[in-house]
Amino acid sequence: MDLFRQAGVDLGPLPPLAERLRPKTLDEVVGQDRLLASGAPLRRMVEAKRLSSFILWGPPGTGKTTIARLVASAAGLDFEQISAVQAGVGELRKAFESARARKGQGRGVALFVDEIHRFNRAQQDSLLGPMEQGDAVLIGATTENPSFALNAAVLSRARVFVLQSLDDAALALLLDRAEAALGGPLPLTSAARERLIAFAEGDGRYLLTLVEALAVDGSEGVLDPAALSERLQRRAPLYDKDREAHYDLISALHKSIRGSDPDAALYWLARMISGGEDLLFIARRLIRAAAEDIGAADPIALLVANAAKEAVDFLGQPEAELHLAQAVLHLASAPKSNAVYVAWKQALRLAAETGASPPPLHIRNPATRLMKDLGYGQGYAYDHDAPEGFSGQNFFPDGVPRQDLYQPKEKGLEVKVKERLTYWRTLRAERSGT
Repeated sequence: MDLFRQAGVDLGPLPPLAERLRPKTLDEVVGQDRLLASGAPLRRMVEAKRLSSFILWGPPGTGKTTIARLVASAAGLDFEQISAVQAGVGELRKAFESARARKGQGRGVALFVDEIHRFNRAQQDSLLGPMEQGDAVLIGATTENPSFALNAAVLSRARVFVLQSLDDAALALLLDRAEAALGGPLPLTSAARERLIAFAEGDGRYLLTLVEALAVDGSEGVLDPAALSERLQRRAPLYDKDREAHYDLISALHKSIRGSDPDAALYWLARMISGGEDLLFIARRLIRAAAEDIGAADPIALLVANAAKEAVDFLGQPEAELHLAQAVLHLASAPKSNAVYVAWKQALRLAAETGASPPPLHIRNPATRLMKDLGYGQGYAYDHDAPEGFSGQNFFPDGVPRQDLYQPKEKGLEVKVKERLTYWRTLRAERSGT
């Protein structure tokens, strides 16, 4: 199975396969037609040779560095690359001084900053002057959401182009190119080829790394999916609990619960846990979802979510994972109502509008004789002594019109709640003479 040796290739001096297959033109870049096809925004900028600073944001292995090189070349600019991991303000200053000197000689420069999100605020601020003066075209590459990772001042001076993970068709094309470079197809069944592409998870560089590993493996025979999985130790899921995926996946979990899709909710829970997410973080969101999206339609949901949180505290991993799974399934399968959530927001709005309006005298506590003399507590009707246990008195501040903030929905247990509230509202209207 050693395709390198079969092709008579000396492995020693060769660069990695991903480097050898790096596209030479923009037309060879796969999977980014939305930016690079004819008429696409980045292509138009290149063809007009009027490059302005821009940020390439996308997952690993989607061609950010390659595109930056090719765009600079197509626009006739010198390409300079620095890494935000290693460069400081001093290195940036030198890079821009060099670019300024070459600009004076009539040569434009594209300064490519890899992993630009790793620059601190001072380093990012040092980019602003040269960007405004046009000393160089800044091209930044980042795997992190620029809205969170970059200063607003930098973003206001640069366009952001979003790169997508490579789809199966793009990865299949990349695999074909790799096999052509190796001198023949990999010994894989059609199902194993699909599994290999799935392993890459949209990362072209990683796919070529897997291909290279298979090519030098030296094993004989055709591999099926099971044999391929055994041969390749698949990497951990692409999930960084400290970055944007942390928020994207918890959002997906919450929205799947709200959308009453227990299967999708369970999938996103598994993605988060297998990625190393803190179980307590998940439990907190489940408690929130129980109140926000289910509420009084199924009050047990809140108890179930809290019980899962207690299991996380008491048992830890991996035992508590099952409790979270049970809670997720209960919440996703429960009747949904946001009536509590809506009522609370309206109550906050009303409280802000009415300011410091005091409670009416009849429901104030007459703790002292002076308070009694002032009328505190006078006229208060004890509800348990009233017919049907309901006095119908007003409990809003004087001068604040009564509002029905809580509007139960015809879902789950709120059906009965709505019946009771409707009955009490009728009695209140009758006993208050309104």
